Amino acid sequence: MSDYISIGKIVATFGLEGEVILQHSIGKKTSLKDVKAIFIEEVKGSYIPWFITKARAKSEEEVYVMLEGVNSKESAKKLTQKKVWLKADDLKKVAGNTSPLAMLGYKLINEGEELGKVEEVIEQPHQLLLKVIVDGIEMLIPIHEETLDKIDHKKAEVHVTLPDGLLDIYR
Repeated sequence: MSDYISIGKIVATFGLEGEVILQHSIGKKTSLKDVKAIFIEEVKGSYIPWFITKARAKSEEEVYVMLEGVNSKESAKKLTQKKVWLKADDLKKVAGNTSPLAMLGYKLINEGEELGKVEEVIEQPHQLLLKVIVDGIEMLIPIHEETLDKIDHKKAEVHVTLPDGLLDIYR
């Protein structure tokens, strides 16, 4: 699992003092308590830390954030539409159990057989895709109400029943 997890992007500025609105997929209303920095992908593949000076929840999917060194609407505007990442440890502090991101690092188990650990969660309009590496092969496993049996947060396991032949596509 990567050290950095994509949680959303900065969608707008707010006010005149450099506050931004972060749209996230954490799965609950949050003020990013105990998170010292977010990482903004200003250039593809680079994770630049921006230290949080103040954050407050706006809604289930958005949070107002003040960042160190950003003190005007103009400087905040340069960050809009940029992807935002958190370190995996920080994500665990703030993510809700109902958030798809909570499944990162969980074991994916298909009908009793462990396939591998969830490396990435890709959200699609009507389903989730879990990226799992099985025998060195990257597999995207669709998760929706017909395939998901249960999620065991205590054991960090996702139990599924996949359609016949799905895994054979990758082999």
